Amino acid sequence: MHRFTAEEKHDKKVGLAMKIAQDIMTTEVISVAIDASIRDLAKLLLSKDISGVPVVDANGNLCGMVTESDLIYQNKRLKVPPVITILDSFLFLDSPDKMERELKKIAGATVADIYTQSIITISPDTPLDVIATIMTEKKVHTLPVLSDAGEMIGIVGKKDILRTILQVD
Repeated sequence: MHRFTAEEKHDKKVGLAMKIAQDIMTTEVISVAIDASIRDLAKLLLSKDISGVPVVDANGNLCGMVTESDLIYQNKRLKVPPVITILDSFLFLDSPDKMERELKKIAGATVADIYTQSIITISPDTPLDVIATIMTEKKVHTLPVLSDAGEMIGIVGKKDILRTILQVD
């Protein structure tokens, strides 16, 4: 068994720190159309052994992300919102919009019904340590890489980072 010296550990960390998104991203991006069925999405994720994909419109523009978690969400139990009764009135303690969004997501038939619109993207020159920080702090597994023109040119997932770590060893 090889024990890393402090110098070797430092060299390895410096090598990783110098990597940027462009160095580690997957350029052949698998995406799903916004109007795709939930069934087609599930088949895609399973057949490609991936946990999420960018959602694109008919022109190929990035709209958001959809993940296995979004599919699993459809099978959760609907939470009845807390209610207070005052005289003959009912006051809902949760926002009606929240309940409507939850119902739409649970009953969704297409990707458009369940995907996340507000996503985090990175640029090709985003350093690896920043990517790792975003993933861990924001609890995201996949980050689309956008050019200065806003075109999706790649994607960085946790597996890309693991592959990079193995290459440095």
